[in-house]
Amino acid sequence: MSLAPFGSGKAVTKMEMDAILNILFGVVIAGIGWWLKTQREELDRLRILLNRTREEMAKEYVTKSDSSEVLSQIMNKFDRLEEKIDRLMDR
Repeated sequence: MSLAPFGSGKAVTKMEMDAILNILFGVVIAGIGWWLKTQREELDRLRILLNRTREEMAKEYVTKSDSSEVLSQIMNKFDRLEEKIDRLMDR
């Protein structure tokens, strides 16, 4: 059994080939793990941004039901104003 280093020019033994494959698989799995970690971090960042956007929209914009309620109040005021004008015109 020879203990020659990898680049000695001799045929690669099964044990050396196993070591090379283990290193290769380790690098591939580490790369996949790093990619998954960065994707998870990006997903968390996007969730935070989405929640902030929802909060800001709630501060800045009215909902449809609120808008309808305000429009109804305005129309009631106009109706009352119209009635007052009609009464003044009748005099």
